[in-house]
Amino acid sequence: MKRNAAAERRRLAGVSLRVLSPDGVDDIHLATLEVLGQAGVFVESDDALDVLADGGCRVDLATKMVRIPPHVVEDAVRSAPPTLVLHGRDRARDVVVERGRGVFTSFGEGIFVIDPFSGERREPRKEDVAASAAAVDALDELGICNRALGAHDVPPQVAALHTADAILRSTTKHVFLGPQNGFLAERIVGLQAAILGSADAVRERPLVTFTTCPVSPLKLARDCCEVILAGVRSGVGINVVSMAMAGGSSPITLAGTLVVHNAEVLAGITLAQLAERGAPVIYGSVSTGMDLRLASASVGSPELALITAAVAQLAQHYRLPSFVAGGLGDSKLPDAQSGHEKTLTATFAALAGANVIAGAGIIESGLTFDFGQLVMDAELVGMIRQCAAGIRVDDETLAVDDICAVGSSGDYLSLEATMRHMREQSQPRYIDRRVHEDWLALGGTDIHERSLAEARRILREYRPEPLPDDVQAQMTRLVAEAEARPERERKRARS
Repeated sequence: MKRNAAAERRRLAGVSLRVLSPDGVDDIHLATLEVLGQAGVFVESDDALDVLADGGCRVDLATKMVRIPPHVVEDAVRSAPPTLVLHGRDRARDVVVERGRGVFTSFGEGIFVIDPFSGERREPRKEDVAASAAAVDALDELGICNRALGAHDVPPQVAALHTADAILRSTTKHVFLGPQNGFLAERIVGLQAAILGSADAVRERPLVTFTTCPVSPLKLARDCCEVILAGVRSGVGINVVSMAMAGGSSPITLAGTLVVHNAEVLAGITLAQLAERGAPVIYGSVSTGMDLRLASASVGSPELALITAAVAQLAQHYRLPSFVAGGLGDSKLPDAQSGHEKTLTATFAALAGANVIAGAGIIESGLTFDFGQLVMDAELVGMIRQCAAGIRVDDETLAVDDICAVGSSGDYLSLEATMRHMREQSQPRYIDRRVHEDWLALGGTDIHERSLAEARRILREYRPEPLPDDVQAQMTRLVAEAEARPERERKRARS
């Protein structure tokens, strides 16, 4: 029986969250324009100062302060594309980023790793970078590969290049990473050219998005500017991520922090658009609050959850793709505290409509990567996505005919509809729903033990699609050449 005679009705009540009123969004925008036009931002790069001056900004070369008129900011935002394709080495793994679509990924970058076999907490090596990327590659719930770790066993001045080299060999998904500076950004473009065949191919299908962070409050440091300019001039997307900290590097009030955050991100986006109109950019955030009792950033907090949700709204207001921290926690262990914090921050991000949500695999306030936690978080992602999708309501799902047929004396186990829809139910692999006796019979393990066992299996058995031998040899040569250049030559290349 049809509930609507004209046509079958299909309704999907997706769940959404708004932490700012429309007036609140407008107020933050107007306050941001006031800050950028009156206080301005400090810009350390001479190249960036020239670009901003040519674009109509008021530049004080003596102080390196740049005041950006409102019309310049708004024109830059309008020129940025609202939809991006994040290209994977495997075209089947391309991800479209636009309003209404979200993807989860790992958090970057941890400075410690929990060894998945010994349990030791230690500094990561290049082989750990590759292993983390391979683990992300294996988990379907994570749509892209954000660098989870950096290589600490290589010369620090080229560490970002080694990190990129390890990740690009170990995943066929799109990659987010921080290039460190302009010199290394250009070399990472070279790694992509080796894989794709040419610099033109990189411009057509970049495999990497560069992440770079202004320094709060209101500074575009030299390295940040270099990465933005190197990226847009080569066709690589730029993820401008503010890391404002309420009560420390930004006002204690969340509204004030959002103004500082917004000013920093829009300043970076304005630089990108003045350098290359229409360049792909992402509005990013890892902003949170400072716990003033401890003088430390708190990332498993209501403050981060609220800022993240607000950032998603601001990005939607500007019609820009968003990247946010979500699924983070301050716990030192993958325990109940971690589960609570990660669920809070990831759910707020997802319900607010953030496009890229980064947090999988990280514990200890963003310091430590844990392979077992990565697998746990992938399961959490699947459940959050199912909740965010809401409940489908149409003639089929209302099931009136089945309800009337079964009445008050039957059951629904044998119905064809039950078989047809059973796979739509959540079916976790590591969350345990068995009765106590069956759980004990299977070892009585907790979720981290089960997830870590799966992570170990992935690391032993899973092999990402390898690059051809000649491509790998070319990448090895490019890294060695960059490492061999004396520091003075690297600095000259950046000037």
